[in-house]
Amino acid sequence: MNKIFLNTAKKFQSGNEDELQLAIEEALSGQRPVIEELLNRELVPEEDFLKGLAEELHLGWEDSLDPINKRKLKEVCSAKLALKHRLLPLSFGDGSELIEEDDPDDASNALPEQPGREDPADESHQSKGQMRLRIATYDPFNYLARQAASQAIDFPIEWSMSSRTKVLQGIQELYGVGADTFEQILAGRELDMDSLEVDTDEANVLDEDEDEEASVVKFVNQIIREALEQRATDIHVEPLHSDLRIRYRIDGMLHDVAVPENINALASSVIARLKIMSKLDIAERRLPQDGRINLSLEDQQIDVRVATIPTVEGESVSLRLLNQEKFNLNRLGLIAHTRSRIDQLLSMSNGIILITGPTGSGKSTTLYTFLSELNKSETRIVTIEDPVENKLDGVMQIAVKPEIDLTFARGLRSILRGDPNIVMIGEMRDLETAEIAVRASLTGHLVFSTLHTNDAIGGISRLTDMGVEPFLVSASVRAFLAQRLVRRLCPSCKVPTEYSREYLDSVGAPADLTGEICVAKEGGCDRCRNSGYLGRLAIYEVCLVTPAIEELIVGGASSAEIKVKAIEEGFIPMRDYGWHKVMSGDTTIEEVLAATTVELKADI
Repeated sequence: MNKIFLNTAKKFQSGNEDELQLAIEEALSGQRPVIEELLNRELVPEEDFLKGLAEELHLGWEDSLDPINKRKLKEVCSAKLALKHRLLPLSFGDGSELIEEDDPDDASNALPEQPGREDPADESHQSKGQMRLRIATYDPFNYLARQAASQAIDFPIEWSMSSRTKVLQGIQELYGVGADTFEQILAGRELDMDSLEVDTDEANVLDEDEDEEASVVKFVNQIIREALEQRATDIHVEPLHSDLRIRYRIDGMLHDVAVPENINALASSVIARLKIMSKLDIAERRLPQDGRINLSLEDQQIDVRVATIPTVEGESVSLRLLNQEKFNLNRLGLIAHTRSRIDQLLSMSNGIILITGPTGSGKSTTLYTFLSELNKSETRIVTIEDPVENKLDGVMQIAVKPEIDLTFARGLRSILRGDPNIVMIGEMRDLETAEIAVRASLTGHLVFSTLHTNDAIGGISRLTDMGVEPFLVSASVRAFLAQRLVRRLCPSCKVPTEYSREYLDSVGAPADLTGEICVAKEGGCDRCRNSGYLGRLAIYEVCLVTPAIEELIVGGASSAEIKVKAIEEGFIPMRDYGWHKVMSGDTTIEEVLAATTVELKADI
């Protein structure tokens, strides 16, 4: 077996031969699956390596996994078996439906034999008229899985291989997230409200043993764990008329999650469990509620903001997943022009720097990045937020609590008496908060905050509309920064394409945007979960309040007039910033167009 792995891995290796040999030996000595070890260490490309291994073993390869007669497959192969051993049933019928017209004794229908043991699952030599089950796996050497399948399934098994990503994704789509737990619950396990109220610390640890007793607690944990594995930023649990819909927001897009059939039977229990985890009143179903959950997954701390909304079909629960990540200015991927402006702003000792954009545009991440850059032992930073999304070591963070009258304005007054160098206000919501922030900046403090506007220059009119005098805006604000998030192309599968000059001109692309432009590969790859995109990146525009801009603000100039002057002084609009990211192959034209706006022009 060692030789098979090594010979196949050599053909597709990403590392050197010594690394491969060491990984195989460590896996074998530690009784860990060799294939998992090689893939987890990224020593081999997943699909190429597994396809090569299938050829070495003369096993069939499944490019696309599309189970036939799903209801029957789930009856023959239970969710517990499939999920525990990572096996995906594909079809169930006689041999004529399952395999191509090949020699029935052909080795392609066999699996590697376990030494000293006859594999009862290897029954592909049976006559074509006999019912058998075709199963896809990515690890044909997992003898425990083969043994479990042969004992649980009363039919011969036809084995084939596919990539790990496709098999795992196929299992989830067929059975639904948490299907094994769901099966056990409906089979008659106890279900009452007392069983939901387990110890808080224990309940919020997600990396539990898979063999723990089935319960709604485990079911909910599986939903959250799956969301984290898929890089989701939000989970939406939405009651419908006769169903419970669960959706993940991944890379800014909502995706329906496959859930077990009849999940509606547990809808109220799932929602009650989420409310208990976030310390909300489970008896109150008529009013919206907000709460938080602190989760632990593989020693990683995850903060979850929870919001419930009463709807006509029942309570809807939304969860925002906030990883306690490390913030670094280099990770923002700023173009050189914008980076120089940001560095200039962060070197200032006073003034207001405002970050604008809609909800979910990454404003908080940018703010935390700036604060992390300025977080030095000689600097005292105090924030007031609603809520505190990420905890920064060395930064004094205050959470707004309206129920005890701790508002932005009141908290900000207290902060200024605490000798801060830098102040961060989560959001400027009213005139009182804005006026105190202006006063703080004029008395020698550097102030960061956010506004909800469509662009950077719109922040000027937003402040004046709130009631801040134009001369105070010009005297206190150093810059307005606006941002949006666009999906990042998967570096493993993005493909170049040609756009006509006519199309590029029609969308306002610059003249130097020519040649091959990268787009998302249709169907993506295993790394990006077949989406063509992997993560998101921010596009920015930064408007510095220069002396010329100050004069225009004081004189009551319109946003259009201010924008003309700003462009003369080097202002790069957000769409133009996006073109830079298109040319560098980071995102697509369509993503930039969708995230940015241009002024509408009426035909005259």
